[in-house]
Amino acid sequence: MLSDPLNIILLAAAIIIFWKLKSVLGQRTGLERPPVVTPTKPQPELRIIENPEYIPPNPVWQGHAEEGSDLAKTLEAIGKQQRDFSVTSFIAGAKAAHEMILEAFAKGDKAALRPLLSKAVYESFSTVIDQNQKLGHSKVFQFVGAVSTNLESAIIDGSKASISVKFVTEMINATIDKTGATVNGDAKAVLEDTDLWTFERDLTSRDPNWLLTATGE
Repeated sequence: MLSDPLNIILLAAAIIIFWKLKSVLGQRTGLERPPVVTPTKPQPELRIIENPEYIPPNPVWQGHAEEGSDLAKTLEAIGKQQRDFSVTSFIAGAKAAHEMILEAFAKGDKAALRPLLSKAVYESFSTVIDQNQKLGHSKVFQFVGAVSTNLESAIIDGSKASISVKFVTEMINATIDKTGATVNGDAKAVLEDTDLWTFERDLTSRDPNWLLTATGE
């Protein structure tokens, strides 16, 4: 009970002790440890480091034209308009088209020729096929192999590009009349043949195909 004199004295003593501790603990004496400050890590310097393993791509014309030549400059211009243009891929496609067109022409297959030729060249080939059929002529044809395939020239006019390719091939090629006589060529001998063909494409077109627009020897 608080009415007990002893209890009152003990309570008063406790209050006095608490007050003294608070006054001491709440004051700085100069002997306290300084606050711990966590040092900030310096920010790394932003540097652009070149990859020593990076090899810049070769010019699109390298290996197919002489540096500084008109052909090299035109191929470079084509490559700027058509980012995925590759001379190596173009030559591979031209070789395949050359063989396909010759075989389709020998068979008189106009449907196979149509998507590979320009309108003018298709009409010229179609006329010869019709004439052979009217005369009863047939073709003996066998593609033996390619000797060489080289770019001769290239032209770019706006978005239209044309590339001329010289094909040297070996083949058996002859025209036979309805009596079995040879009209031209040789049905039994492998002969070397040279063609100079020009392929054209609109570089802005979604159609990736190059069409044959001119033929010569």
